[in-house]
Amino acid sequence: MKNPQQELSEIKSMMERSTKFLSLSGLSGIMAGTYALIGAKLIYYWTESSITATSYLADSISGQISRIIWVGIIVLTLSILTAYFLSQKNSRLTSSKIWTPAGKRFLTALFLPVTLGALFCFALLHLGYFELIASTTLLFYGMGLINSSLFTLNDIRHLGFGHVVLGILAAFFPAFGLFFWAIGFGILHILHGSIMYFKYEK
Repeated sequence: MKNPQQELSEIKSMMERSTKFLSLSGLSGIMAGTYALIGAKLIYYWTESSITATSYLADSISGQISRIIWVGIIVLTLSILTAYFLSQKNSRLTSSKIWTPAGKRFLTALFLPVTLGALFCFALLHLGYFELIASTTLLFYGMGLINSSLFTLNDIRHLGFGHVVLGILAAFFPAFGLFFWAIGFGILHILHGSIMYFKYEK
């Protein structure tokens, strides 16, 4: 016979599973960070190689903008696909469903700010404010993580605040935008994904 403490723990666990999306994979964070670092390295190589004695960083970015956009699209696509397949794997291991009301609320809370941020980035591209794009992506993604932490593991809230802080720094120091972007989307994702993996999946 179960004691009251065990019953309360089981009830709490059932309520959490019904209200929160718990299939997030730490490995997907590690992979997303790896993709981002590779993408940042490519962008750095292209922009640095096109800077001359009479040009500036903004001119260099402008000359490589189509390549940079494609790198961003590829990194985002790979990250989403990896997160989906690894979350599916986690849901099978825990005998839970991935497309639950909690999962839909999580995705809405995450991607609404991210989508708005993407639209704002296109406005920046249209106006030629290329140096602010790194800051914008960090800020809106960070806000999405903080927003969606209400519907999943609270750990991602810390990741969100990290991105917001880096986004603000990138706004003040736009010449180092790619550096802050690589730290946020690359290193922070790898560190957070590793913590999540050893804490919940190992």
